[in-house]
Order: sequence, then structure tokens, then C-alpha cells
Amino acid sequence: MEEKVSQMAKDVYKREGKRPDWDEYFMSVAHAVRQRADCTRRQVGSILVKDKRIISTGYNGTPAGIKNCSEGGCERCNGSEEQFPRGMHLDKCVCSHAEENVIVQAARHGVSAAEATLYTTNSPCTTCSKMIINAGIKRIIMEGEYPDELGAKLLGDANIEVIKIRGE
Repeated sequence: MEEKVSQMAKDVYKREGKRPDWDEYFMSVAHAVRQRADCTRRQVGSILVKDKRIISTGYNGTPAGIKNCSEGGCERCNGSEEQFPRGMHLDKCVCSHAEENVIVQAARHGVSAAEATLYTTNSPCTTCSKMIINAGIKRIIMEGEYPDELGAKLLGDANIEVIKIRGE
């Protein structure tokens, strides 16, 4: 473990070229958070930022206290692609999305998400988009694409600034 931490520290301090801007920096943190995701289908990390300070983090996986996907906790995630095609049978999935978890964690700790920026390694689905709107989040920096046109439309209708940066 000590060796792993030492290597991670060396990697963090290896900077090639310019210092990252704030969006690049916070997106790299979202990528680090994503490493905690236990979903066997898709790993997503999200952070909420206000005034250049991280106020909450979240990643996708089963709810607290529920067996993780990798341990058989989610029927859909552990089923085959033929049985549960991507984007289908979401009612069979017990996982919480990263965007959902980042908002819930902020609320759980009494931190308002209003006026915050969400950094997420994938675009939000419709349900997460509704939560983002209702939480008062004003800006989203994202990578990746989730096949959900309604979610994107809702964010646009709510005048939430959405910026897609480098792909995965």
C-alpha cells in the first residue's frame, strides 16, 4: 500500500507542460473519484464545486450498506448485455448515479448545491438532470455521452450552462 501511495504522489507531481486550468484540475479530481465506482457496467465520478472549493463528491454504485455490484448486488449490472442491453431495464438496476450521489452527499452534510458547478465524467441521464435542476446547480462540465436526449433538453430548458470537454 505504501508503495502505491508513493507512486501516486509521484504521478500527481509529474506535470508535463502548463499548469492545468481550474476545469481541467477539477475534472481530474472527478476522475480520481470515479475510481471508487463499483458498478460493473459503467464507472462515473462527480464533484460539486463552489468558489473553487470541492463541496461534495460522488460515484456510481449500490446504496450504502447494500452489496456492491462486483459482489452480485445488482441483477442488471451482473446480467449479460443480451439480457440487459445498455440503456434498457434501468428499473432492474439498484445503483445510484454519481450525479445523484454527489447531490445527496451534499444534502446529507447540510451543504447547499445551489449555484455550484458539477464536474462529471459522463453526461447526466434524465433523472439526474432533474435533480441537478432542482438542486440549483448552474453549470456542468462533463465528458462522455449518455444516450439521453431528454436529459440534455431539460438542462438546456433550465438554462444550465453545459460544457463538454475532452473525451475519454
